[in-house]
Amino acid sequence: MAKKINKVRIKLIKSRFGRIKKHAASLSGLGLRKINQEVIIDATPENMGMVNQVHYLLEVEDVK
Repeated sequence: MAKKINKVRIKLIKSRFGRIKKHAASLSGLGLRKINQEVIIDATPENMGMVNQVHYLLEVEDVK
C-alpha cells in the first residue's frame, strides 16, 4: 500500500520584488507568481525547506 503524502496549501501574501534572489527563486520553485495566488504542494522536505526560507511572505495551512 502506498504512503499517503501530506499536502500543504500556500498563499503568497507579500510581494517577491525587492527580495533576495534565492528567495525569489524559491517562490518560483513553489509555483507562486502573483500576490494572493494559492497552490497546493506535497509536504516533502525539499518543498518545506523552500517554504521555511520564505515563510515571511506566505500563509501556510495543512490540507486534509
